[in-house]
Amino acid sequence: MNGLKWSALALALGAALAVGWWSGRASAPAASPTETEASELVERKILYYRNPMGLPDTSPVPKKDSMGMDYLPVFADEAPPPEPGTVVLAPGKVQQLGVRTEVAVREALAPRVRASATVEVDETRQFAVAPRFEGWIETLHANQTGMAIRRGDALATVYSPELVAARQEFRVADDAAKRLAASDPESAATMRQLRDAARTRLRNWEVSGAGVARAGSESGLVLSSPTDAVVVEKLVVQGERFEPGQTILRLADLSRVWVVAQVPASGLANLTLGDHASFETLSLPGRRFKGDVAFIQPTLDRASRTLGVRIEVENPDGVLRPGLFGDVELTGQASAPVVTVDRSAVIDSGTRQVVLVQTAPGQFTPREVQLGARSGDRVAVLSGVEAGETVVVSANFLLDAESNLRAALGSLEAGSARETAAPPDAPADDSHAGHGEPSDEPPAGHEAPADDPHAGHTGGH
Repeated sequence: MNGLKWSALALALGAALAVGWWSGRASAPAASPTETEASELVERKILYYRNPMGLPDTSPVPKKDSMGMDYLPVFADEAPPPEPGTVVLAPGKVQQLGVRTEVAVREALAPRVRASATVEVDETRQFAVAPRFEGWIETLHANQTGMAIRRGDALATVYSPELVAARQEFRVADDAAKRLAASDPESAATMRQLRDAARTRLRNWEVSGAGVARAGSESGLVLSSPTDAVVVEKLVVQGERFEPGQTILRLADLSRVWVVAQVPASGLANLTLGDHASFETLSLPGRRFKGDVAFIQPTLDRASRTLGVRIEVENPDGVLRPGLFGDVELTGQASAPVVTVDRSAVIDSGTRQVVLVQTAPGQFTPREVQLGARSGDRVAVLSGVEAGETVVVSANFLLDAESNLRAALGSLEAGSARETAAPPDAPADDSHAGHGEPSDEPPAGHEAPADDPHAGHTGGH
């Protein structure tokens, strides 16, 4: 019986030990996932913490959102660190804001400048009818301003006593030289000299640039047109007396005109003689007139800060009338291939130019760029953006404002984190350090009794 009792007692004791071991194993605290994750976090470098719901919000330190959910860490081996001011947007937010992008390309850029212009008379094709002698207007044939005339057409018939006398002298000397040629050679030679002198005087009295004056009557002289032209100014009337050198008519050949453009100073960098140009005006819709830059004024206009550029344009049908207003587009020589973007991609504050570059889907980073020549809607980027990168061309002002806000908030958070961080070697609870206050321990050599009610305050009184 004793053996059975001892056997039963041993079994009971073994069972109790087994139950205790299992209960102790079950009640022992296991390694929590939080501790495991913490050890992994120590080994892997954390860049920042992102919103658990995918919202465009990041934090440099652990935090919770409005629903109490922890922000998720982003490790260095998972994503590249965003540049300062980077904006991260969800796909729905990108579509809601209307963000559009395009790829920066490398191409040859021909600078184009657009400016206002006015049609003017070609100064090299103007003529003044100004007789070199005194006389009267017997008949004014070109009697209307704007009248079109052909080369050789009669402009006016004039009477001048000096012309009549010179003509008679020429005629008499010529007849006498012919009669005396055989009988009296010396007298004939004298008559020929008088005849030549009268002819020279008549030629010197001709209207400059006109054809040979011819007699319309015994006493009148017909002045003819030197070219196909238009009467732009009529300064006399029929029957009026004129003085030597007085202008009676002004003519202009409008088969070629000048288009004078007022180009802003900012568009003069790549403008040279011979550049192609085109002129358009609302008065002639659908028509474009081409020409070349013939002259560039050497000085700027002080009032408008523009430079006059002259373009010669052919006008065979005369539709380009002086005084007509329109626009000129000047095209310079194409440069070497450069990186170009749309002008809408550049945010110009006056002191700096910024382009938003898409570095990842929904991630936009501001880049400060240096701009070059412009041509229409394209602008050259000398630095800051490479060919093949994607830039924002629409809604970039909203993204730039968000980027500036994020950069400012990031600076504030970094400053707050530095202010709240305690120095590692500072005492945690010593509020009187450096102020000469006594500590709780007695000075060396003065041990306080255990029952002394003033222990630790020996220096307080």
